[in-house]
Amino acid sequence: MMRQYELVERVARYNPNVDEALLNRAYVYAMRAHGSQTRASGDPYFSHPLEVAGILTDLKLDDATVAVALLHDTIEDTDATREEIDRLFGDEIGKLVDGLTKLKKLDFITSEAKQGENLRKLFLAISDDVRVLLVKLADRLHNMRTLGAMRLDKRQRIARETMEIYAPLAGRIGMQSVRDELEDIAFEILDPENRAMVMERLAEQLEQSDEIIRTIIETVQAKLAEYGLASEVTGRQKRPYSIYQKMLRKGLSFEQLSDLYGFRILVANPAACYRALGIVHTTWQCVPERFKDHISVPKQNDYQSLHTTVIGPFSRRVELQIRTQSMHAVAEYGIAGHGFYKDGVSGGSHLETVKRDSRAFAWIRRTVELLDGDDTAEEFLENTKLELFPDQVFCFTPKGRVISLPRGATPIDFAYAVHTDIGDTCVGAKIDGQLAPLLTELKNGNQVEIITSRAQVPPPAWEQIARTGKARAAIRRATRQAVRRQYLGLGRQVVQRAFERADKTYEDSALEAVLTRLGHKTIDDVFTAVGRGELASKTVLAAVFPEAHPLEPGPAPSSAEGWFGLSEMTSLQFRIPGEKAGAFHQGETPAAVNGADKHAPVRGLDASMPVRFSPDNPAIPGDRIVGIVTPGEGVTVYPIHAPALAAYENEPERWLDVRWDIDPTSTQLFDAKIKVTALNEPGSLAAISTVIADHRGNIDNLIMTRRGVDFHDILIELEVQDVKHLHRILSQLKSNPVINQADRAES
Repeated sequence: MMRQYELVERVARYNPNVDEALLNRAYVYAMRAHGSQTRASGDPYFSHPLEVAGILTDLKLDDATVAVALLHDTIEDTDATREEIDRLFGDEIGKLVDGLTKLKKLDFITSEAKQGENLRKLFLAISDDVRVLLVKLADRLHNMRTLGAMRLDKRQRIARETMEIYAPLAGRIGMQSVRDELEDIAFEILDPENRAMVMERLAEQLEQSDEIIRTIIETVQAKLAEYGLASEVTGRQKRPYSIYQKMLRKGLSFEQLSDLYGFRILVANPAACYRALGIVHTTWQCVPERFKDHISVPKQNDYQSLHTTVIGPFSRRVELQIRTQSMHAVAEYGIAGHGFYKDGVSGGSHLETVKRDSRAFAWIRRTVELLDGDDTAEEFLENTKLELFPDQVFCFTPKGRVISLPRGATPIDFAYAVHTDIGDTCVGAKIDGQLAPLLTELKNGNQVEIITSRAQVPPPAWEQIARTGKARAAIRRATRQAVRRQYLGLGRQVVQRAFERADKTYEDSALEAVLTRLGHKTIDDVFTAVGRGELASKTVLAAVFPEAHPLEPGPAPSSAEGWFGLSEMTSLQFRIPGEKAGAFHQGETPAAVNGADKHAPVRGLDASMPVRFSPDNPAIPGDRIVGIVTPGEGVTVYPIHAPALAAYENEPERWLDVRWDIDPTSTQLFDAKIKVTALNEPGSLAAISTVIADHRGNIDNLIMTRRGVDFHDILIELEVQDVKHLHRILSQLKSNPVINQADRAES
């Protein structure tokens, strides 16, 4: 434990005019007040305020602040009173100590109310004297460093509070080094597995990159010296928590991160910062859109620096920060780095200077003005969290649970943040009681209700919409599982029908007995392999019944009924010859709307404008439609779900709001496309064409692609009256035993 004279010596190193008598009195008084009290670890309690004082000497703070650190727990945890502190140490120190004293003696109904009132008192004290916050952060930092002796549940509660309140508060006043350490310790407590993973990967990277880092530092410093610019260049490894947050935010794996290390150039003055930037950019190619000037436009927490990324030595991306020594002090220590409380001067003009000039302190004052109202303690706590996270949005479930999300997040991210099952089954959302698209960007304070359906499977396109790593990972996993289930179902159907054709009885137990021979661990793996086309059904049959000799495919039949027995076929494109009302449609067929047609049945267009329906993404009545204007060519009509519309998202002037103009008695047909996965057996194509003909659809073209020995994919271009007509055809196709899947197709 630090001795009395050692503490005085630490302050004297940066303040020759140290008030030794004040520090000695505070040291002795706190040691006697805490007496025989011990911490959870068994250490003397006085060791805690002494270590807090030591942290503040590292920040080179004034004598009064160091004395407050020694005394900060006396009123709360001993018999000391505010009056006694005022009498022995003066009103200034007494006021600061009182501002750090919790309201634990009051009777609060909930822990949130207690936390909120303590936070309200702290903010009011901070707005009057920012040194209260500096002592509080040092107090929290030492508590986090020594949490090991506490129960796990208490460690987690304190770590969560640190992550939600104190770490972002340190960041808001620019104390980045304190914020980094608080977050990293809390990360280790709240998510030890992921932190261990990041640390392990970082250790591996350091072994490989140590020499490269040294070379980059030497190369950059030598290049600046070549131009006569004195500098100090250092490299640093990013903190595990910031690395993990970037992985989540951008949905990246560890291997995809290119900026695990950052480099800093310290120069004499702001002009030298811009000169160094010029040297760096003329020596190495800069990465576009990776330059930021925080010197001319400082951040809200007073941070100043030039940021750039270049393709530097070894063709590596090198992330650089260029700043002066004084800028660096503020970047690391925030308000404490301004020098407002140095040189042995406490309070007075320096305090007025920080109030007048510091953007960080101005933010604290504005926050107190906004939050010091009639709100309840819980509301104050909630609003404070909103203020502390400007890069996040906080939304609420219908039951009042707070969900934290990055800015730009959508209801999809919200659903996955609540629970993975909620995200996987999400089909819609209500925002503040109103139905809203799943693409809607959420705002602070929104109440979000997720509408779910067990029939839902998250579309792969959601991965591009989601902003959080959790949502993206869950969507990828659900998509893979859905595809596997599809292959599994198809494979099971193919195998069972192969057994039926061979007049054999299928049993799971028989297939389990030959799994080793087939090279798979489970029956599901076998079915999935058959569904993927990696394993033929006849191979499975031969493995179960070695004595059986499945018939080899015969010569290719010439009729439509036999096409799916043509196992040698890899792909076939077929267009029905003659009139569109041919063998696949009973009765007379009116001409379909196809290609350019200035009389297209839509409203909202200039009559002189040529109109066509997109051939790749055909729209049919019942679809919501939009028109895209192409100068010199006219208007192309798309269904609103067409993937092609993504190409026009940044050209709103080309979009036209159009709608259908269909006579209810019209028999006009419209182009549509469907995709079908069918078993490869005689009669499959005839079954498909019969269903379409029975429902008075007209096949115009089809393309068959062999996906495996046992099944084929078919793209069918057909003509239907509207969406309901198309859905009736699809529903009937899905119920046919030779068809595994039937859906509307998009290019």
